[in-house]
Amino acid sequence: MAALALLPVAAMADEGMWMIHALNEALEKKMQERGLQLSAGEIYNADAPGATVADAIVSLGFYCTASVISDEGLLITNHHCAYSDLAELSNADYNYLEDGYWAFFRKDEIPLKGKQVFFLKRVLDVTDEVAAVSDSLSRRGERFGSRKLSSILERRYAARTGLEASLDVMWAGEKYYLSLYKKYTDIRLVGAPPVSVSAFGGDEDNWEWPQHKADFALYRIYDHGEPLVSPWHLRISEAGFREGDYAMVIGYPGRTDRYASSYKVDYQERVSLPVTNRLRGAQMETVRRWMDADPEVRRKYSDWFFSLSNVQEMQEGEAQCFKRFRVVDEKREQEKTLPADLLQALADEYAAIEDVEREKTYYRETLVRGIRIAPTMLRMSNAKTDEARDEIYRRGIAELDPRVEKELLAYALEEYFGHIPAEVVGHRQDSLRKAFNGDFTALATHLWTHPLQLMDFITEVKITAFNERERHTGDLTELTRRYTRALYADRAARNVVQYPDANSTMRLTYGRVAPLEPWDAVYTSWFSTNRGLFEKYDATQHDYALPPSFVEAVRNYDGPVNFLTDNDITGGNSGSPVLNARGELIGLAFDGNKESLASDVSYTPDYNKCVCVDIRYILWILRDYVGLERIVKELQ
Repeated sequence: MAALALLPVAAMADEGMWMIHALNEALEKKMQERGLQLSAGEIYNADAPGATVADAIVSLGFYCTASVISDEGLLITNHHCAYSDLAELSNADYNYLEDGYWAFFRKDEIPLKGKQVFFLKRVLDVTDEVAAVSDSLSRRGERFGSRKLSSILERRYAARTGLEASLDVMWAGEKYYLSLYKKYTDIRLVGAPPVSVSAFGGDEDNWEWPQHKADFALYRIYDHGEPLVSPWHLRISEAGFREGDYAMVIGYPGRTDRYASSYKVDYQERVSLPVTNRLRGAQMETVRRWMDADPEVRRKYSDWFFSLSNVQEMQEGEAQCFKRFRVVDEKREQEKTLPADLLQALADEYAAIEDVEREKTYYRETLVRGIRIAPTMLRMSNAKTDEARDEIYRRGIAELDPRVEKELLAYALEEYFGHIPAEVVGHRQDSLRKAFNGDFTALATHLWTHPLQLMDFITEVKITAFNERERHTGDLTELTRRYTRALYADRAARNVVQYPDANSTMRLTYGRVAPLEPWDAVYTSWFSTNRGLFEKYDATQHDYALPPSFVEAVRNYDGPVNFLTDNDITGGNSGSPVLNARGELIGLAFDGNKESLASDVSYTPDYNKCVCVDIRYILWILRDYVGLERIVKELQ
């Protein structure tokens, strides 16, 4: 989620994804005024490893956040962060998504291929060092960019420390920070509820309030074949909390664009979002229909559909919020003090590239992302031998359903030919279109049954034609960099407290437990209960069905299910711990509300909310519903 003109911290306390190493006295004071009972040094202190709250918070491959909650390396995160793992483990005999999984014995914890966990050890300001390396390369006449700089600095510090090193650019190069991480690669699945419990309400409830999801999963870190001996873990609080109580979220938010110009937001609102939202919405309808009709299709497509629906719902809400909260006008207001020539150059550039960028969006959303077979076709085109190509094809179609794929392909073809200019369409593409006289269903069937022709069809797009049409325009990347730095300098000159855009580095956001007033005269409570589960429950609808045993058991749960805070979060914060004033775990962040979806580029006070699962609901499931006694004992 995102921000507007950044005001002094005293004026707008809840906005901000603050870098964990930069918790200065002013920010500490403001958090304590809100109710924090810790010092900044108790939250993060690189010189006291294993002794602060941040030491227990990890990145899951820099796509989600997790927390250590026992001294034996037990991790808790969101179920939707484990979704792909559960889907990959599933097969025709056992569906880990639909049925859930619980390791009642240590030996049953399942190793996961490719899973990585990163503990932050230190953050260094290397701005001057980057400048020195840049000067050295320039004097030697070497060409370089951000990748080369990152490679040099990261190799240097990895060799010095033995840790994973990551160079992070802030404010388009105003500052450079280097984060050092301890990495673990032996991660095992401990438990996850059925998707009907963890994602109750499905994509219809996504970004909505109230929600009633048990969105959690458990992993364990192993070190040399044994559970990691954790020097620090979060304490869990079952004492409860109430409206207005201090709440803090620490995690790894992935990306925001709060320094975006009015021209970029206007382009997204008018050009790119209408295209992507329409196409993805239609693709979702196709896949959902087949998933509802066939459980095997659901198993094969649930992970892909989950990713598709999450992004589509988010971007649809983003487009609505851009209009509702007049984000373009807000951005124009903050640009009044910026250089006029820079603003005019941006206006001219976006006008020049608008048509070709719209067409490129259609291409990406049809032949690249709109059909699941596309990555397989691209890999086949790069294969060195016929045998290798055949093996790639065999593996690629194993987890696909021809009925679904042909329908998605027919829709992709219709949209592609309807919106891509003739100079981009390949010769063989055009020949096939004419041969089938615009019957895209028949053409899709033909291509699906002739995989080599499909491979050629997908790879024949004349990308160079797109590039040629943009060759004589300006450099949007450079203009965007100049804009960001100008906005940063303007705010710095006015002593405005600033935080950089999210970029998967550890951040802290603070606020309070808070209700939501989404519209005039509409008020919603800050928490939901099991009553809402029964109000929505419908055994005939997959997204609102529940296991019969859970239906009976949950009648006896009398605490909050989900709750709201006004913490400023975005993607990557999924699984982040929600902490009380003492730094104790009270819940997990798992979603935002629809009214907050302009927040990638603009924070909207009073509307931006963080949707969380209550730790007491999680513990009730582990203790009373599942009976996972060994884990409950470990937590105690």
